[in-house]
Parts: sequence; structure tokens; C-alpha cells
Amino acid sequence: MYHPHADEMVQMAVGMMGMFIIHPKTPARVDRDFAFMTHEWAVHPGTYRPDPSVMLDFNIFTFNSKVFPATHPLVIKTGDRVRIRIGNLSMDQHPIHIHGYAFKTTVAVPVGTTRDVEFVADVPGDWAFHCHKSHHTMNAMGHEIPNNLGVDQRGLESKIQQLLPGYMAMGEKGMAEHQDHSMHMPGPRNTLPMMMGRGPFGNIEMGGMFTTVKVRDDISSYEDPGWYDHPKNTVAYRIKK
Repeated sequence: MYHPHADEMVQMAVGMMGMFIIHPKTPARVDRDFAFMTHEWAVHPGTYRPDPSVMLDFNIFTFNSKVFPATHPLVIKTGDRVRIRIGNLSMDQHPIHIHGYAFKTTVAVPVGTTRDVEFVADVPGDWAFHCHKSHHTMNAMGHEIPNNLGVDQRGLESKIQQLLPGYMAMGEKGMAEHQDHSMHMPGPRNTLPMMMGRGPFGNIEMGGMFTTVKVRDDISSYEDPGWYDHPKNTVAYRIKK
């Protein structure tokens, strides 16, 4: 990895970092080789620049400076041998995790380190790849807000809307009920929703350090193939009583 040692607090806070990848003259067989730089940012709602004075209370978490769904999927042909390199120059450890496969289940990437993992992509499908700290798979979060879990908010929303049109009461039973993009309470300009993205079965309640591994049998290129076409009788469904 490389990064500055001059005015680090500012220069690294705005993302001046990256990877050198040096291949051996006689490389081992790897068909797909990916690299991720993890980073975290303090971008206050409505602002356009990271705040370099923040040391721990970050609210944006990225793979290669992108949040889901802007992160690129890892497109792989079935049977390919895959290497994923992960570098971390942020302020937190990131336990990186993949679904559908196993590389010691979760790989902890401490601050100032890199980790390489390899696996053979022998199971087609769309698989999640993400940091396993739950709040690192979200976008701009509000901190130091009241805890409304279990609070009866009936009637509260309409009263506040008289002062703040468009207000939405949130938190009585969690936030999933508000993840429909058409229902998001408007935020300041340049502020992302906490979770976003849509998949074949509805909302994908993720943001931040999250992407998908797309393994396919019959692809002729490594362009994004879209969502996986599940074989018949392999998708769960609701049973009506």
C-alpha cells in the first residue's frame, strides 16, 4: 500500500492512498484478481467534503471509494480461481466476509495491513461480499439521536409534519419498513440514504462496504451479467395457510 506521511490527517482523510500490485515472473494460476482498499469518511449531512478532524466517528464506509450499489460486482466464470486483495489504511479493523464460499469464514483486516484470499468459484449465483461490522454496510448515519425502539409514535408524525412537511417518524420497530426508496424522508443535498439498492426480490438493505460476487456458467465476458436467474424450485416462497 502507499499513502502520504505529510499532513496525513488531511491527505488520508480525503483518500490519498492505494495499492501497488507486483506480479511474479512466473505467476501461480489465478483467473480473476481483485483489489479493494477499505476506507471510512466523515461527510456531514449536506456537505461536499470529508471532515479531516474526525478520528473515530465516521459515517461513510467504502470499497475503493464507492458505496453500494455503486461498488462494482466481482464477475467470475464458474470454475475460475479467484484472488481478492484487501488493504486497510482506515481507523478501524474490517472483518471481511463472503457468502456461498468460505475462506476461514471471515477475514479480519487490521489497520495498516493487507490480506489476500483465494478460492475456486464452483457455485454459480449472486453472493454477498461485505464488512461484517453491521454499521459499515450503511451510508450516512445520524449519530446521537434518541432511541425510539418500542416507543408508541401514533399521532406524532402528523403533528411534526405541520412544522416539517415530509417528516417521517422512524424507529419504533426498526428501520426496514422505511427502506422503500419512494418512502425515504428527504435529507439535505448530497446526503445518501443509510441503505439502498434493489435486487430481484425487492430492496437490498445495504450500503457502504458491500458488493456482490456474481458467478456464472455461461458468460462470454466479465461485464455485469445482471441478476442471477435461479433454477426452478431453488427459491424460497411463502406458504399460504
